[in-house]
Amino acid sequence: MSASDAERVARATLSLILEPGDWRSLRLMEDAGAELLVEGIADQERYPQFEAARARLAGADGAAELERAAERGIRFVVPGDDEWPSQLDDLADAEPVQLRGGVPIGLWVAGPLRLDELSASVAVVGSRDSTAYGEQIAVDITSGIGRAGWTTISGAAIGIDYAAHRGAASVGAPTVAVLACGVDRDYPVRHAEMLRQLRADHAVVSEVPMGGAPQRIRFLARNRLIAALSRGTIVVEAAARSGALNTMNWAQRLQRVTMGVPGPVTSVASLGVHHQLRSGGAALVTCAADVLELVGEMGSNLTEFPRGPDQERDLLELRDRQILDAVPVYRAVAAESIARLACVALADVLAALPTLEESGHVERDAGGWRLAESARR
Repeated sequence: MSASDAERVARATLSLILEPGDWRSLRLMEDAGAELLVEGIADQERYPQFEAARARLAGADGAAELERAAERGIRFVVPGDDEWPSQLDDLADAEPVQLRGGVPIGLWVAGPLRLDELSASVAVVGSRDSTAYGEQIAVDITSGIGRAGWTTISGAAIGIDYAAHRGAASVGAPTVAVLACGVDRDYPVRHAEMLRQLRADHAVVSEVPMGGAPQRIRFLARNRLIAALSRGTIVVEAAARSGALNTMNWAQRLQRVTMGVPGPVTSVASLGVHHQLRSGGAALVTCAADVLELVGEMGSNLTEFPRGPDQERDLLELRDRQILDAVPVYRAVAAESIARLACVALADVLAALPTLEESGHVERDAGGWRLAESARR
């Protein structure tokens, strides 16, 4: 199954003339269809609000753009294609943020990874001004979930995003970068080598057509795609004002699992994450096992509650532990003194002390009872 050629060309044309995630335009397309919307934009009387798009329409050739993309190994995936990630359809029912939202017109994709194979995926996002602590946690989590067969989705930005992609790629796990610019652009420039690797072995995705520049409002539109493509979103370090929190907000709107990694309580870089954890907006995770327990199938990947190793004293009956707590460390005392301090009947103390002596917990001398040397250690 695949969308018709006419539908694909119309959507490619709309991608060239409309801003990514323009909620009002996407709602119109949902009602009228892509082909009719292109025709309507050309009619000033029908859609006077599309003046800017109409100015671009004269120079927009969807069919030529698709051919140019194919020559560069870039495909345009639209609803109706086998490769279309159906989880994006959830965006149709989510309220917009700053007039950005809705199911995308289509996705420009570079790389061999198919988008319909992203059902087991987790988004990992965070601060651009990341710390070494945050970057290491991001690498540990993404490499851990990668080994378990999960895909990492992030935005290829400086800081936590880069660490997330690096962690997944380091164990040969799939990872997807969702950009706010054309998939053919290396942005940020310092990540050019990583983006080339993702295009070669994984996938780079964007609503923005080839050559499109990254703009602030496009990052807000991009964030909804990161959240929607994933089964859950993890934020590793985010200040009070952070784009990563916008991605978490979209995940919450889409009823996805939202998770946060705590940082030092004095860290400004984790202030936004801590607020989400404190308010109940995100579940606290510290490692890949925590993440897999939350995003996996119910009852799978359950983690054991962490506890220290059992000690010999832990294996004693409660009454024996109560008596042992009343035995002095060095100065031996009579059984009567131990009974009074432990609030235990003397008969019970006299019965328990020989047993505790056999097990090496107490020792007896002329002055009475005290802890054995091994128990003191």
